[in-house]
Amino acid sequence: MNHMFLTDRGKIRPHNEDTGGIVTNASGTVLAIVADGMGGHSAGDVASAMAYQTLKDAWEENPSVDSIEEASEWLTENMMKANEAIIRHAHHYPEHTGMGTTLVAAICHPAFTVTGNIGDSRSYIWTNSTVQQQSEDHSLVQELYNKGQISALEAESHPQKNILTKALGTDRSLSPDIYTYEWSEGDGVLLCTDGLTNKLGAEDMAGMLASHEQLRESVEAMVQAANDRGGEDNITIAVVIREEEVWTN
Repeated sequence: MNHMFLTDRGKIRPHNEDTGGIVTNASGTVLAIVADGMGGHSAGDVASAMAYQTLKDAWEENPSVDSIEEASEWLTENMMKANEAIIRHAHHYPEHTGMGTTLVAAICHPAFTVTGNIGDSRSYIWTNSTVQQQSEDHSLVQELYNKGQISALEAESHPQKNILTKALGTDRSLSPDIYTYEWSEGDGVLLCTDGLTNKLGAEDMAGMLASHEQLRESVEAMVQAANDRGGEDNITIAVVIREEEVWTN
C-alpha cells in the first residue's frame, strides 16, 4: 500500500486548523483521515485533532473490517463518537463554544475502500489515469446546486461557498454519508480539505498524480499549486494507492 499525507498552513492563515494522518492497524489495513477545523484558533485545532484522535485510537485497537458492511458500520460508529466527544468538550470548555470540524476518512482494504464524510472535505477516486469526485459536500452551495438554483460554474465561485450544512460538533443526530468502491491494482483514494479543492480541479489532480514517479512528489506538487494560486486556506491531502504486491502473501 503506497500512501502519503501532507498538511500545509498555506500562505495567508496564521495557524493550521487541519489535522489528519494515515494509520495502519495490526492486520495491515489502512485508515486515512482528513479533518478541517472551524471555530477559530485554537477551537478549530482542538475539534479537528479530537476527530482524528478518536478514529486513530479506535483503529489501532485492530478492528475486524473484512467486509464492506463491517467497514461501513465501523466508520459510522466512530465518526459519531468523534462528534459526541467534540460536543461534550465544547460544553465543558466555554472558550471552545462553537467549534466544529469536517471529517472525511477512508478504510482501505485489499478488496475495497469505504469512505465516510461529514462536511465539505472531499474524497476522490483515482482510476484509469483520472480523478473522480466521490463524496458530496454538505454545504449551502451544494444544496442550491442540487435544487437547480445555481450552475456548477456558479457553485465554484459562490460567495457563500464556505457555509456548511453538516459538521462534527454541531448536532448530536448527524451521521456520515458512506461511499464504497471495489478497487483494482493501481487505483487510489484521495482525501483533502477545501484548501485544495478551492484551487485545483479533478483534472489538475489527475495531471499531477500522473506526471510524477513518486507519490510524495505528486502530493507536494498539489500543495505547491494551491499555494501558487493564492493559498488563502490550510491545505491537507491524504492519498492511498493500492499496490498488488503489498497484499500478496
